[in-house]
Amino acid sequence: MDPALFKADLEAKPAALRTLADRLATDDPWAFLGPTRRVIFLGMGSSRYAAQVAARRLRAAGIDAAAEYASAEGGFRYAGDDTLVLAISATGTSRETLDAVADLPGFVALTNDPSAVLAKQATAVVDMAAGVETGGVACRSFQHTQALLDALVQRLTGGPSTEALVRRAADATEDLLDRRDTWLPRCDEALRDGDGIYPTAPVERISTALQSALMFREGPRVAADGCETGDWAHVDVYLTKTQRYRALLFPGSRYDDQALEWLHQRGSTIVSVGGEVPGAACAVRFRHDDDSRVRLLTETLVAEMVAAEWWITSSVIN
Repeated sequence: MDPALFKADLEAKPAALRTLADRLATDDPWAFLGPTRRVIFLGMGSSRYAAQVAARRLRAAGIDAAAEYASAEGGFRYAGDDTLVLAISATGTSRETLDAVADLPGFVALTNDPSAVLAKQATAVVDMAAGVETGGVACRSFQHTQALLDALVQRLTGGPSTEALVRRAADATEDLLDRRDTWLPRCDEALRDGDGIYPTAPVERISTALQSALMFREGPRVAADGCETGDWAHVDVYLTKTQRYRALLFPGSRYDDQALEWLHQRGSTIVSVGGEVPGAACAVRFRHDDDSRVRLLTETLVAEMVAAEWWITSSVIN
């Protein structure tokens, strides 16, 4: 793992997204699918974070779907040809995911390495096409996983084009990178010197909170934990009483006001991303941030960039 290369991987996001959009313009990566009644996502870490969002969207559309820890014992029962088992692993070598599919009669692999063991064992393979992440951190592959899962949802539910979404996300990502000098120093200053970082997002974008927290743990080795906005008042609010609480808030939940009331009352520091909220020390906006699907693919970049800066300047041995 290398912090400078991680930062370079982040800077390559817009180009990688536009290449993916060009591919989606001519190729449906899920065209091989037949009638699908049930979807089981298997993965760990970032892969499972992204799958949680897709599974919820499919359930809302009336499709039986679940995102399982690949490490779970007896997590599901294979139910025939109308069941899609989708094993997600950027490297294609996650031990838990390989174990989970070892005895299955068939499964589809979503991976960034079509030559990996997971892909070789799969019935079909969908390539994330995120390129080699030389920094050793799943960042572009996480973004591409979400884009390709969006394409899967659209395939099964008849929703709007993922190609157009990916192009808008590329524009949004580029906008954040081009204007980093206007927001990154302010976010850096607001989030430093606390007792951890606490990203919070609505359930529809819970992957944002979880992945943002992971970026702080994986790179600069800073204590961080992600939370769903409504659940925050039941599980995280207690920390604001005794800690120098640094909230990285991704607004859009109907329970934002509830969380903000407690944060203000306890004097916590708030950085908001993708929208303005009262009392925020810093608000980061970006192109197309009025589109929740663009937010989902884009907003994690703020945490990634702050984490990259801290990692580069940190004395921690990783």
